[in-house]
Amino acid sequence: MTITRQDKDVTRALQGLQDARSSVRLRAALAVGTTPDPRFVDTLIERCAIEPEFLVRDMLTWALTRHPTSMTVPDLVREVRSERAQARSQALHTLSKIGDRQAWPAITRALLSDADDEVARSAWRAAVVLVPEGEESALATVLATQLGRGERETQLSLSRALVALGEVIVPALRAGTTASDPFVRAHALATQRLLRDPDAGFEFAIEEAKRAVALGGSGQEGQ
Repeated sequence: MTITRQDKDVTRALQGLQDARSSVRLRAALAVGTTPDPRFVDTLIERCAIEPEFLVRDMLTWALTRHPTSMTVPDLVREVRSERAQARSQALHTLSKIGDRQAWPAITRALLSDADDEVARSAWRAAVVLVPEGEESALATVLATQLGRGERETQLSLSRALVALGEVIVPALRAGTTASDPFVRAHALATQRLLRDPDAGFEFAIEEAKRAVALGGSGQEGQ
């Protein structure tokens, strides 16, 4: 059987994705995305689960978005149930970039509250992109259960996801401002501020909210 030039290119690209040098893996992912081929999909998804370099992972995701959704989405949906945190996180990230709402049922409450912050953050972003019309309020209620979680970067990710849903988040945030946990109250207040004034900046909003909570106020005075 004659080996075609295309077959050789595919073999070279697949080998490049496994190379020890990140620069080679990056170029291989770029090549794969530039000339999509069904034979690449499994390897791209497998590599996403173990790739240590952020830039390479991002290129792997881009390469996957260049392939038909009928080939990528089912495998990515299975990947979000992986025991490996990076596999879940990167699959969710890729689903958010593809934007196919057929993947919505895969965004479970368990993923939205995943113990791994990176997985949870990816799930929040994916949920906001994939949520069907009419289900935004229910999603906001679930996301609000994560208020006060994690460090500043994680809290910012949650606030951005909530704000992206728009005014439907108001009742959930209002409930958060009366929570017994001061971290939850402060985060809810900061997110309220960002909803009203997106240009305020999260650092300013959270520090202002913390002061309000420390002083014993609800942060709702004068509103």
